Amino acid sequence: MKFTEWKEAPAIRTVTCTHTDASKYLVSNVLTPGNEYEVKNETDEFIFVKDNTGKVAGYYKTYFE
Repeated sequence: MKFTEWKEAPAIRTVTCTHTDASKYLVSNVLTPGNEYEVKNETDEFIFVKDNTGKVAGYYKTYFE
């Protein structure tokens, strides 16, 4: 699947955000702890979810359970 189709694609699964304590990046403005997010794609290190802005973005797996 092309990354341009991720926004409209059905979710693979859902994950819950556990924290937004990032040492290097600011994620607290696009992720909310306790909210569930739809997973659109996944790699070994990142999960691509539809965040609070309505766009699909990649985040480290450490933010989710």
